[in-house]
Amino acid sequence: MQTLDWIVLISTLVTIVGYGTWKTRGSKNVQDYVRGGNESKWWTIGLSVMATQASAITFLSTPGQAFHDGMGFVQFYFGVPIAMVIICMVFIPLYHRLKVYTAYEFLENRFDLKTRSLTAILFLIQRGLAAGITIYAPAIILSAVLGWNLTYLNIIIGILVIIYTVSGGTKAVSMTQKHQMAVIFTGMFIAFFLIISYLPADITFTKALEIAGASGKMDVLDFSFNLENRYTIWSGLIGGTFLALSYFGTDQSQVQRYLSGKSVKEMQMGLIFNGLLKVPMQFFILLVGVMVFVFYQFNTSPINFNPAAEKVILNSSYAEEYKDIQDEQAIIFNEKQAIIKDFVATGENSYAEAIALANEADKENREAAKQLIKKASTETLVSVETNDKDYVFIHFILNNLPRGLIGLLLAVILSAAMSSTASELNALASTTALDLYKRNYARKETEEHYVKATKWFTLGWGILAIIIACVAYLADNLIQLVNIIGSIFYGNVLGIFLLAFFFKYVRGNAVFVAALITQIIVIIGWWFDWMPYLWLNLFGCILVILIAFMLQKLNSKSS
Repeated sequence: MQTLDWIVLISTLVTIVGYGTWKTRGSKNVQDYVRGGNESKWWTIGLSVMATQASAITFLSTPGQAFHDGMGFVQFYFGVPIAMVIICMVFIPLYHRLKVYTAYEFLENRFDLKTRSLTAILFLIQRGLAAGITIYAPAIILSAVLGWNLTYLNIIIGILVIIYTVSGGTKAVSMTQKHQMAVIFTGMFIAFFLIISYLPADITFTKALEIAGASGKMDVLDFSFNLENRYTIWSGLIGGTFLALSYFGTDQSQVQRYLSGKSVKEMQMGLIFNGLLKVPMQFFILLVGVMVFVFYQFNTSPINFNPAAEKVILNSSYAEEYKDIQDEQAIIFNEKQAIIKDFVATGENSYAEAIALANEADKENREAAKQLIKKASTETLVSVETNDKDYVFIHFILNNLPRGLIGLLLAVILSAAMSSTASELNALASTTALDLYKRNYARKETEEHYVKATKWFTLGWGILAIIIACVAYLADNLIQLVNIIGSIFYGNVLGIFLLAFFFKYVRGNAVFVAALITQIIVIIGWWFDWMPYLWLNLFGCILVILIAFMLQKLNSKSS
């Protein structure tokens, strides 16, 4: 990090935080603070919805996912456009007609207060955990790569978000997210074109795609019905649709984004805008990761991208074995370069097969390195993450981009963390204040009192998110971790809403008990790995509906 990078990074973040705080100060009532005065246009809603989902995890983890596993992860998002259409047709008109401030307010009108409170609590648990992870994700990676103090980073990111979220509420979140998305898109496009320019002169973009294809990185669609495959077109279209329905239709961090719209039409256009852009955006981010992979076919890369992992093993008794693997990796790299050169010159399938074999050897070597790092971690009693997917892109940025652009890309990562965390804190506070505090403890206070309470809850959730970030553990892959947490809860919550929308026969008591039973079963199913996590959304949704029907029928017979 040079002086210019620090100037770009700090000025970008301070400008966004300062502008958002200054422009949205002084909300006096709940309508302004929670729903942004219903002033948002469709493009603000669309960008805000997109920024809420696209956390720093998206821009750190997704390129690394593509580097290791290729483009198949994009199937995860195939259900988003379908979900957007359903939400526009069913959820938005209903929310608007009832003039709700939170998604869970509707459930009290349909069922009862305890069902509303339970659903709100389920949201608070999973979103509270996710808020901590969205702070922790960039902090752990930046601290490992740059040597910054992890705890201080968690605190700094959290405080920056708390400042403007407490000050301006929903309006501040939406306004800052527009600028954050501008920074994010600018940075990612610059990074993409720079990667292409860094390839050898005879490697065009088309040839880069051919090399990626020969390496198995361009396999986008998987039509298999094998439940062992986490990402297939079926898990994306079915499990992904249910996850997206739950997230965009019932998660207050998203619902609050489009409830701030000027009209039903503005809300619907904002979500359709998001639905049309989401898959291409994720495809592009994955493509950036694939191009990073192609770049490292012509440039040497570490056998493990996590510098902390390499430091641990080189200070252990396994250092010599690790160096032997590094030497073997260098041989594989040189052989692969010769094969790729022949492939580019001739395009013959025999060379494509040879590339695939060389990449398999590369993969096995990297796996052997991970196993050694695990042993070294046990020996030295230093906990270290062996899976380096989340470190691939940041390693490329810091070691290959020109000065100034490094600061911009770090600003992209931190802006994404702030935008997503701000939405989460805003929604957590609104749900706590309106669904729990107001309805259960303080029903007859003034508007100003509820605004102050929401601000205090925002501060409280912000502090809790920082604490969670400070004690979090880096999982197999950050973007998967967030989606796993969501999948454990979202199916159950979506089932509750579908019961409310379409099954008038079922009453509150049956839904309340069914939701409790379902949540326990889903957690057990996840713990014992009954199915890939995406299918938990469908499983939880169907299960709560079936149990609620059974309980309602039993209740009707007994009465």
